[in-house]
Amino acid sequence: MPTRSVSIAAALAPLLRRMLGEPLPLRIDFWDGSSAGPDAAPCRVAVRRPMALRRMMWAPGELGLVRAYVAGDLDLVEGDVFSLLAARDAIGVRDDHVEVGLGAGDIAGLVRALGRDMLGPPPPPPPEEARLRGRRHSRRRDRSAISHHYDVGNDFYRLLLGPTLTYSCAYWSDPDGGLDRAQEAKYELICRKLGLRPGQRLLDVGCGWGGMVLHAARHRGVRAVGVTISEQQAALARQRAEEAGLAGQVEIRLQDYREVDDGPFDAISSIGMFEHVGEARTAEYFSQLHRLVRPGGRVLNHAISRPPGPSAISDRSFMGRYVFPDGELLEVGKVVSAMQAADLEVRDVESIREHYALTLRAWSANIEANWDEIVRLVGPGRARVWRLYVPGCALGFEQARISVHQVLAVRTPVEGRSGMPLDRLDLLGAEPTLDLTEQRHPQAHAAVAATAAGDTPSDREVPAYARRR
Repeated sequence: MPTRSVSIAAALAPLLRRMLGEPLPLRIDFWDGSSAGPDAAPCRVAVRRPMALRRMMWAPGELGLVRAYVAGDLDLVEGDVFSLLAARDAIGVRDDHVEVGLGAGDIAGLVRALGRDMLGPPPPPPPEEARLRGRRHSRRRDRSAISHHYDVGNDFYRLLLGPTLTYSCAYWSDPDGGLDRAQEAKYELICRKLGLRPGQRLLDVGCGWGGMVLHAARHRGVRAVGVTISEQQAALARQRAEEAGLAGQVEIRLQDYREVDDGPFDAISSIGMFEHVGEARTAEYFSQLHRLVRPGGRVLNHAISRPPGPSAISDRSFMGRYVFPDGELLEVGKVVSAMQAADLEVRDVESIREHYALTLRAWSANIEANWDEIVRLVGPGRARVWRLYVPGCALGFEQARISVHQVLAVRTPVEGRSGMPLDRLDLLGAEPTLDLTEQRHPQAHAAVAATAAGDTPSDREVPAYARRR
């Protein structure tokens, strides 16, 4: 094969123009010192090794691009991840079901242009890529999927999530209050919807690090059981209950929801866990919750949803391979129908999509503020996964490509007395003043203010219900 006589940038110029348009939306520096794209581009990417292009050749589309980034063959050297993702959107790689990238002709062109740099077997994927085995959504495989995402280390999650250790959408009833207050406001909103009162028994399915059960025990006086299949979550949740003096009210179990058999409970919450259940097991899931809640008891399902279409996250996508293996996002209408089919009478549905965009921007600010420590804790590859995943999700919520809904249902007795108030304002009740230490996060506050001013790509203002009541 002849020796290349032109620079990498010149050899790839026709392909880059076709894929990215002209002028290029980003600056690209190649390993031979050549560059393509305008100096004033909002972000600058370094293609450090030929391996980056080999990865994209063997796995065309999003997967090859992500493998190159996670492995460090390709890196962002100027600008932030949001500007990089805007460039990604310019070439159409916006959805995990869309494979836009190198085609057969592009691959042949790469081989002709770059010669021996493109030769060789498929590069092994980075070790951070999940490879699950066994039957999808079996208990063993679900444990592996959960462990891949959640057993990264509690110290890492403290840096990402802040003191509340809450890994789900916050509720920004006060955009100036900061992330911690918004997470407590979310828990209190759920407590009000569930009508929790002192002495009642609460089950929190997928309890994470115990945020919901600790809040409900402390502020509502309930006896709470939290279940998770993450060993690291369970250990820290138990420690937090002990430190809060709530061990007598809060029980944390390392247990699959299918194994819980000690109902009835007065109320059940499921916050950010349903995404792991799978559409094929949705009927089983809600039937189990129906069995566990007493007649007249309430069930609240808080979950990410998507527009109508396939529910499964593609196993050829970044999210499917690196973030949420086996994850599935259902359209909210399917969730409502499944709950109704399980004899759970749906009484209230609320979208809090904009709130998740604000939450994710706050988490992204935490990642950037603690970047060096995060790399030390989890390694550069996994740190890159999170640096890409969190802003990508923020844009997804801002652009209404995904949403999040709270669906409230009642196990209505046969005589039809649901116990629900006639007025939704009575359902929500007066918001109590919680005894919280306000911990403002400057980056999160700036992100909220920017969103309220319409400075994000969504160009949407914070709605009235997200402002102080």
